[in-house]
Amino acid sequence: MGDHLQVHLKNEKFIPMKNAQKIEKVPLVGQSLEKIILNVQEMGFPKFRGKQIFQWLYQHRVNDFSDMKNVPNAIREKCGESFNIHPLELKLHTQSNQEPTEKFLFTLKRGENIESVLMKDRKRNTICISTQVGCAVDCDFCATAKMGFQKNLTVGEIVDQFIQVQNLATIPITNIVFMGMGEPFLNYKNVISAADLLNHPEGTQMGARRITISTAGVVSKIKQFAEEKHKYKLAISLNASNESVRKEIMPITKTHGLNALMEAADIYYQSSGRFPTFEYVLMEGINDSLRDAHDLTRLIGRQPCKLNVIPYNEIGGYYKRPSDDKIKSFLSQLKNVPFQVTVRWSRGTDIKAGCGQLAASSDS
Repeated sequence: MGDHLQVHLKNEKFIPMKNAQKIEKVPLVGQSLEKIILNVQEMGFPKFRGKQIFQWLYQHRVNDFSDMKNVPNAIREKCGESFNIHPLELKLHTQSNQEPTEKFLFTLKRGENIESVLMKDRKRNTICISTQVGCAVDCDFCATAKMGFQKNLTVGEIVDQFIQVQNLATIPITNIVFMGMGEPFLNYKNVISAADLLNHPEGTQMGARRITISTAGVVSKIKQFAEEKHKYKLAISLNASNESVRKEIMPITKTHGLNALMEAADIYYQSSGRFPTFEYVLMEGINDSLRDAHDLTRLIGRQPCKLNVIPYNEIGGYYKRPSDDKIKSFLSQLKNVPFQVTVRWSRGTDIKAGCGQLAASSDS
């Protein structure tokens, strides 16, 4: 019996207890002020220390607990045992050769990739952040859609894009747009929590009117957004002047019809008093005719809004950008409409950072 046990033990591979009991650290970025205060109190420290840590994370954007100068060593060491700071790791930073635009490729803890874009335009320095890995909406003309849907981002993974990009930027970020990879309103709870953190008066302090959340048209969530009276701006990807064309290029129209979408946009305006922005990506032979311009004017009617016309950024597929003459002709039909019209020429197309080009690739 003893000899048999001895042979058996020689063949076993024992795992050291310290490895078996290793605790996976939790990122602090993404946690609310209330949650951080609770963490600190559970460690046996006073409430105000939690507020200090919150400010170091979101105001000062520190990368290490040792940088929290007015927090005692005992608290910093205790935090370091259970927490780390960033949920994202910067993998690639690419700068455009054509204009002041930069793209950032981040890796999540489980290895997935997302992209963010920083764009300088006169006094504005705008970050475009992602809310999902891939996208489930499947717009036919969008590079992100080709990835399929992989997962929703956590609050921390959304907010950390801003924090890390701002730490690398040479000037302050003035505006935030939730227009990167994914459909923000299909990750509604985390997106609103992220916006609230970015707007928090004790933290990042980004003004609510400098934060815009975009949607491809999730009608129920637009209504919820209006009912909850959030202070942030709303952008809606319209991209067609009629139901049939929109169904072809944006499958979400099959479950969220155009009439219902326009009604939800009006509910948002009536509730908030702020104009929704309709985004209209202009594509050759799809939605760029004079008839399309006429139908678009009739569809919007006297709805208080802004219309943002975006000449299409090509991704190597079926869809093309219209010629300059065709774009001018389309815009000429919108000169006397009862709503504001602007044209947004996407920046960073040479590094695949333009609207609709994000695909989380290291090949820029």
